[in-house]
Parts: sequence; structure tokens; C-alpha cells
Amino acid sequence: MAQPRTPRTGAVFLDPRGEDRSLRVTWHQDQQLVVLSLWRDNVCAGTFRLAADEVPDLIALLRRGLDDAFDAARERVERLDRPSEAG
Repeated sequence: MAQPRTPRTGAVFLDPRGEDRSLRVTWHQDQQLVVLSLWRDNVCAGTFRLAADEVPDLIALLRRGLDDAFDAARERVERLDRPSEAG
């Protein structure tokens, strides 16, 4: 029986709340999926398996959220930069 290969592509994202919380993302090409796992104190608290063909939908959602955040920030800066019309 073939042993599963260790993922070569992955990343760790640290939670800003600290306390050794992190999100690990690993590609498993042989299984055509991405595993998202939540870690705390070097202990895996849970995993979610996302099929590779669903990854573009997740990326699109994250992109829309990022675009909205940039738009909101740009609007705040523009409001601050405008001279007061109440003269």
C-alpha cells in the first residue's frame, strides 16, 4: 500500500489574537484537495477538506471581500482629504 505523500505546498497563518492560534493550509495534489486546519498550542483542533475544484470559489469570495475592504478604506481617506463644505 502506497504511503500518502507529505504536502509540499502549504502555509501557516497566525491568528492576531495570539495564544498560539493558527490556520494551516496544505495542498494534497494526489487527493485533489486542500486541507484547512485550525491549530492551538501545536494541537490540531479541527480540519476542513476543500475539493480542488471548489478552491476558485473560495478565492473569488476572499477577493471580493478584499476589494470591498479597499473600497471602504479609499472612501474614508477621500472623505478626510476633502475640505469641509460647511465653510
